[in-house]
Amino acid sequence: MTTPTAEAAGTGQPTATQSTPVARRERAPRRGPADLPFTFPDVGLANALAAERSEPDWLRDERVEAAEAYESLPLELNQLYTTYVDLRAGDLFAARPYVRTATEPPAGTRSELPHDVAGLIELREDGVAQLVLDREAAAQGVRLETFGRLLAIDPDGLRADLEGGRSLPANDKLAMLARAFWTQGVRLVIPDGVQLERPILLRWAVGAPGRGLISRTLVKLGVRASASLVEELVPSGPVPSDAGQALFSGTLEAVLDDHAQLAVASLQDLGPNVVAFQHRHATLGEGANLLWALAQLGSRIARSRVDNRLEGDRSSVEQVEIVFGSEDQVFDLTSYTRHIGRDTTGNLLSKGALHGSARSYMKGLITIEKSAVGTDSFLGEFGMNLSRRTRAVAIPSLEIDQPDCRRAMHSSSVGPIDELQLFYLESRGIPPDQARKFIVLGFLEPVVARVPLAEAQDRLRELLDAKWEAAAASSAAA
Repeated sequence: MTTPTAEAAGTGQPTATQSTPVARRERAPRRGPADLPFTFPDVGLANALAAERSEPDWLRDERVEAAEAYESLPLELNQLYTTYVDLRAGDLFAARPYVRTATEPPAGTRSELPHDVAGLIELREDGVAQLVLDREAAAQGVRLETFGRLLAIDPDGLRADLEGGRSLPANDKLAMLARAFWTQGVRLVIPDGVQLERPILLRWAVGAPGRGLISRTLVKLGVRASASLVEELVPSGPVPSDAGQALFSGTLEAVLDDHAQLAVASLQDLGPNVVAFQHRHATLGEGANLLWALAQLGSRIARSRVDNRLEGDRSSVEQVEIVFGSEDQVFDLTSYTRHIGRDTTGNLLSKGALHGSARSYMKGLITIEKSAVGTDSFLGEFGMNLSRRTRAVAIPSLEIDQPDCRRAMHSSSVGPIDELQLFYLESRGIPPDQARKFIVLGFLEPVVARVPLAEAQDRLRELLDAKWEAAAASSAAA
């Protein structure tokens, strides 16, 4: 047989005298449950981001340091939780991260502030669609800006906030992903003594197939300041069912000074092609109070982690997170609460209702350090399975180094709808399907009631109702 020429070999076409080999189908490499579904983040990308965005040397060094930490860290450090990380449904190997993102709305953009909010920032993919703050809040010194804008007008202030990664845990891989590779960031600052009566609305609109947005949000409250923040994660537009996946990875980093009060409500309703990684990290000073109200409805995979550090004496946190999953969605929720100061209080509750073949993993750890005398802490995780193909896992845990506690307790349960509750409602003349709906939506109501914006409350109830109707229709068709 004649050897093919280099030209023929290079094109992959057989010559007249070359036999045609039998075609072999290449198999995709096998992936483990905890393998990240992308490979683009590396030190080279960190350097490229700094160079292409003309960032200062300190920020480039910050990115490179975090990128090296990202490469060395495992996805899950806690051996109790490692077996419950399942990202196999994610496929972002062809996704391209945004590099250049807008710092402010396009010139000439007219932003209208809803009457019931004090400020609004809407970020759509790599652009800033709206950014507006009412005059009263601005006169009090409240600041709402993108990181890019801050880098232009107050680089020293941004450096003081970001350098060293103090507002993120150094041992979390996805936190280091945001620290190294963020391309869009938002900072909200509430000065000492300022008390905002109306919430700030932060909206992320993402989901373009084949793209990835990595973001950071930094919220700082001064001494005796108070504010509320409503975060919405929504699709940026319609996406065909066969479209490629998109990545949204973001942090929300809250720093509360002494006696500050912050309420955060988050509604995640991203499209079914989105893989979402969310990390929330809060540090509380003396007498500070924090409320989390988190709702997870959308996305293909949602992985959420909340870190609460109660450093100040008499600080407190209340956290409620709900999941309503259907079809083959995967929700991975982890909560870490560390009591450090004296007489601190924590109340943490996770609830999940699952339909179809959805899965949820609710994991929580309360750590009470030796210094945390008089701690009062509770962790509850409860799952409701609405079909036989769903799977819910609840793993609450405690680590106590200080025996002088007011309370240190956890509770969990996973099961179907309570038949006694169903019987009670049916005995009052309510049809079975309607009774099941009332029970499920009532089970998820604790988050809805805590949303500090009436319009957002109504929207969340509408989304939960629509998701129930869609799941019921799918079940009836099957």
